[in-house]
Amino acid sequence: MEIQRKTKVIDGVCPDSIPWQSLMEDCQPVVLKGLARNWALCRAGKKSAQEAINYLKSFHNGKTVSAYQGAPDIKGKYFYNKDISGLNFDNHRILLDQVLDRIGEYLENDNPPSIYVGSTTLDACLPGLRAENDLVFDDPMFESGAPLTSIWIGNRSIASAHYDAPNNLACCVAGKRRFTLFPPDQIDNLYPGPLEPTPGGQAVSMVDFSNPDFDQYPRFREALASAQVADLEPGDAVFYPSLWWHQVEAFSPFNVLINYWWSTSPQYLGTPMNVLYHALMSLRDRPEHERAGWKHIFDYYIFGDPERPRAHLPAHAEGALGKMDDMKVRQLRAMLLHKLNR
Repeated sequence: MEIQRKTKVIDGVCPDSIPWQSLMEDCQPVVLKGLARNWALCRAGKKSAQEAINYLKSFHNGKTVSAYQGAPDIKGKYFYNKDISGLNFDNHRILLDQVLDRIGEYLENDNPPSIYVGSTTLDACLPGLRAENDLVFDDPMFESGAPLTSIWIGNRSIASAHYDAPNNLACCVAGKRRFTLFPPDQIDNLYPGPLEPTPGGQAVSMVDFSNPDFDQYPRFREALASAQVADLEPGDAVFYPSLWWHQVEAFSPFNVLINYWWSTSPQYLGTPMNVLYHALMSLRDRPEHERAGWKHIFDYYIFGDPERPRAHLPAHAEGALGKMDDMKVRQLRAMLLHKLNR
């Protein structure tokens, strides 16, 4: 499977001159070439994988991390077993320096066991590392809080296509990576798997991108027409907006990615995934005419102009239709909990 469309590339962006506003306004994936090339960890990795491992170990604070471990035959693809009754890897808590040592043991092995530390809060396990390896978040959209910074470490791996709720800026610090990206409207053509359990938290595409079965997944051809690929060298970064689907492949014997997640929505707002679960519970299995009616209701109250449902009401009567704030969210949450627990 070869995708011709390449993600737009911008050269010459420095950690203190990221064009945050244009990234958010364009709302499209962009590769920021060489953004992290001067990071100390990136320089160490360009010398050797072992140099990068030693550099990371110098910051380890003795805490354990969640580590995925799979047999050599999974080839780094953390996924389901053959009958989708479970996952094809184990997940253990282990000291980070032990994970790094184990990866180091297999640097020259062409068929190593798969070892992976995914989405671990950077400051919790490697305090101080960001002093020489970080970006500058001086845009007004970060005034209410800096992004969540995570680190991903492993040998060769494939994270099947999935989406995340926040916006993402991912820096390839050691090893080479490929992001295969799809806009949110391709969900139907990507054939998502179970909502739980999942290999990494979000539902993943069940299509094997390396050998797609178009008889079983015929609409995947339509997804490919909208796909784009971002190939990253050490020091490169890729931005992609909230809810974009992305498969991530790491190609080297040792790979490190540091990423930044953020949302421009107020922190007090609820989690949309909870709405989906509630809708599955209360709406999906109703008769078709009821679901059609509820779709109109949701379009009116949720997906349409937020001013319209309250435009004909005095301010004191708006209630939950008024603009959300922290107090109103607390009141709605308490009401929902009361109703759900009855």
